[in-house]
Amino acid sequence: MADSPLLELRDLNKYYDNGFHAVKDVSFSISPGQLVGLIGPNGCGKTTMMRCINHMHKISSGDVLIDGESVLEKTPAEIARKVSNVPAELKASFGLTVFETVMLGRYPYLQNVWWETEEDESLVEETMAKFGVLELKNRPLNMLSSGERQRVLIAKAYVQEPRLMLVDEPTAHLDMKYKLEVMEYLTAMAKKDMSVLVAEHDISLMARYCDSCIIMKQGKIYAEGDPKEVITEELIQDVYEVSASVGLDKDGELFVLPKRYAGKYYF
Repeated sequence: MADSPLLELRDLNKYYDNGFHAVKDVSFSISPGQLVGLIGPNGCGKTTMMRCINHMHKISSGDVLIDGESVLEKTPAEIARKVSNVPAELKASFGLTVFETVMLGRYPYLQNVWWETEEDESLVEETMAKFGVLELKNRPLNMLSSGERQRVLIAKAYVQEPRLMLVDEPTAHLDMKYKLEVMEYLTAMAKKDMSVLVAEHDISLMARYCDSCIIMKQGKIYAEGDPKEVITEELIQDVYEVSASVGLDKDGELFVLPKRYAGKYYF
């Protein structure tokens, strides 16, 4: 018997106050233990859709279910015990240290508004060690490199002990080494019966690590499935207006090599 979906979207729609239809009748499901890539050009609705999943954005119509339960009537704390969020960047750190930042992930569970337990502290320190940032625990977050800061944000999401992790552009601004390191961490977490939905622009990286990919265009799902089957030169042309070479390297890994812009010029 197949696993019941951990995440299920049913005819999800999101309109902004100005009438813009950002997410259009989106339906899909993710099973436990999957790493799923969310791909598409800027403005296609990826980030908006993820904010609807954790109810940071009010859903216009449709539904989002986590473990079979709708998020529509859940409180933010109830959702945070199921879903964690790793933003593309932290807008402000307010002078927080690495330890304080990771501890924020335990707030959905705190019984006392002001004090965390010894168990919370132990979990946070164990997690910082797991992600290689324990030695940075007393450093201000804004004093870290981009790679170190990304690991701290993933550690913060991990200590929430979520069923689903939403990750927005985790490898932006990272060099090759840290891109691969972050994706290895996300892959390992997905194997622990957690699902990870990651929005990313590096298509080759998504094809290398993801169990499946969801490709969005103009608020809709354009294609979905095994990246080696759905990512084609025709798809890149249609979705990105880019001429590209798509192939397999000597190890059988898919790569995408953009060649030229193939859309309209306005000058």
